[in-house]
Amino acid sequence: MSKQNYILTIAGFDPSGGAGILADIKTFEQLKCIGMGVQTANTIQTEDEFLSVNWIDEQIVISQLELLLSKYKFNYVKIGLIPSLNFLQQVVSILFTNNNHTKIIWDPILSASAGFDFKHNLNTLESVLNKMYLITPNWNEVKILSKNDDALNGAKFISQFTKVILKGGHNESNLGKDYLIQYGLQKGFNPKKTVKPIYAKHGSGCVFSSAITANLQQGYPLHKTILKSKRYMEGILSSNKSLLGNHRL
Repeated sequence: MSKQNYILTIAGFDPSGGAGILADIKTFEQLKCIGMGVQTANTIQTEDEFLSVNWIDEQIVISQLELLLSKYKFNYVKIGLIPSLNFLQQVVSILFTNNNHTKIIWDPILSASAGFDFKHNLNTLESVLNKMYLITPNWNEVKILSKNDDALNGAKFISQFTKVILKGGHNESNLGKDYLIQYGLQKGFNPKKTVKPIYAKHGSGCVFSSAITANLQQGYPLHKTILKSKRYMEGILSSNKSLLGNHRL
């Protein structure tokens, strides 16, 4: 059973399927992994409207997680929408108790509408980041996490504790350019030059981070993982004109 490409997402449910658990599972399956999920929240939303988030009772989340961990081994786990850093710490502790070699990819969803508890102190944040294999914030999220209005400098600060893939969807100076920042050093990844038109998509950040998780599970080195995941995401961005993309290789 451990030889299978089992992969786990811990995230919220988006009824439109553009983001959250549904988008993660679509991505995992396209990239030849067997996707499983633990749901942290129900959201009332579509691809262009967000009304509310309704958190699943934390004990239910934990029970669901512990049952899966009792049967399956996950070398890579993606974490998305989660209510607070304190609960994130609890979830991480359970993952490491089950398998201390687990590599966690955290996609921090920190918009006010998503209901994340912003009241964290730096010590709590550092403790969480030290346990992550990498995190995948966008430009706005890294500013919140680092409390630095300069996204790149904020990402460099966070890279003291974990690797950072800074997603470029909000990069005003170079739209679509992502950065890998580790040990204070940065490497840029430019969007592919293509004749195909690119359209904005709901949940593109979720899909990119889940593609990264799946490609790491497949054994690709980090730089190649980022490039392959970026190309997968670009395929979705060019798949149609709507806010909901088609998942296909």
